[in-house]
Amino acid sequence: MSEIQSALDALAAEDLHALTNGQTLERTASLVQLANRVAAELIRTVRHGELTQAAEHDGLRTMRSWLIGHARFAPGDASTIVRAGRVLEHLPALATGFADGEVTAAQVDVVAAKLSAAKVARAQEQGIDLGAFDQDWATIAAAASHDALKDAVELFDAALDPDGPEPDPTEGRQLWMVRHPDGSVTGRFDLDAAAGEKAQAAIESIVQASRPKGDERTRAQQNGDAFVQLCDNQLASGDLPMLRTVKPHVVVSIDLDDLVDPATGPGTADMGFGATISAARARYLACDGSISRIVMGPDGVPLDLGRDHRVVTPGLRRAVERRDGSCVFAGCRAPSHWCDVHHLVHWVHGGETNLGNSALLCERHHTKVHHGFRVERDPGGRWRTWRPDGTEILLGPLL
Repeated sequence: MSEIQSALDALAAEDLHALTNGQTLERTASLVQLANRVAAELIRTVRHGELTQAAEHDGLRTMRSWLIGHARFAPGDASTIVRAGRVLEHLPALATGFADGEVTAAQVDVVAAKLSAAKVARAQEQGIDLGAFDQDWATIAAAASHDALKDAVELFDAALDPDGPEPDPTEGRQLWMVRHPDGSVTGRFDLDAAAGEKAQAAIESIVQASRPKGDERTRAQQNGDAFVQLCDNQLASGDLPMLRTVKPHVVVSIDLDDLVDPATGPGTADMGFGATISAARARYLACDGSISRIVMGPDGVPLDLGRDHRVVTPGLRRAVERRDGSCVFAGCRAPSHWCDVHHLVHWVHGGETNLGNSALLCERHHTKVHHGFRVERDPGGRWRTWRPDGTEILLGPLL
């Protein structure tokens, strides 16, 4: 290892400006090959650690958790490494090409993503020669395009079950969610045809429901909103399985001083899964939530824990729903079960939690109101909406 480190130090010290274009490309090709070989050794070592339960040495159960906690890998990347090590045990030709630097980690993942342990077992049961596929994949990976390898891997599925029993759709369903340093989440999923139809129908039902007029966002943005709304609806229903004696819910921790301060306060509130949000976002979530008071000592140890209480009581919510019926933001008719009860004057600033200080707002427009828009109920009982610049949003022809 020390020799490898020294060689890398020497590479880093080289003056790249002295290279010709040809030399730059040759150097790039060599580094790609070297990176492939290092990736292959990492995967081989992690697999060995998995088989020998090496992570127990540091008090962890799996090599995946060790990679996340000690090597600071993203959970998805750690899973990819572990999965590759398991699959390469069945593919000696591809493993050799990887170790020689001719195959990339991304190409290995193309194969590993399709070759589950269940599929390997089924191939053995059906007498399918996995070795022949291994040789073909290694050859294609070393000489052809990335897409060509994907096509070749698809042929394995066709050979595995050309006209046999209907496969179990749950075996191929996968969902990845990766949280970034700013707390945002990126994800992707793989679904069979029937499951994909269910997901599309659920998303479409919300996208096509009564939504704000003039919504010119992209379809991807609308789908993202609909996905969050599905989660909101399910969490609010109270029907999800219990998590260690409590119903699943969004958890936010924030100091009282930051909560009552009207400033945006970026990076001041912590969430249950580790994300950090602004005080302004925390105030938005606190509009219609449950509050617990915790008094902390100077050493960071909780001294007193107050009772959890709901800001908006079930009775008040029913009254607001009966009065408003749907989201009160101009042009929106999102149903009441999509909506939060918004405090027109936030309770942290002295606003009362009563019918007169409440408004029903969907998740999108609740956010808008916390970012400068304003809703107000006039003496005649009609809700009106103003933009941040003070102009009113009017529906229909302007008079």
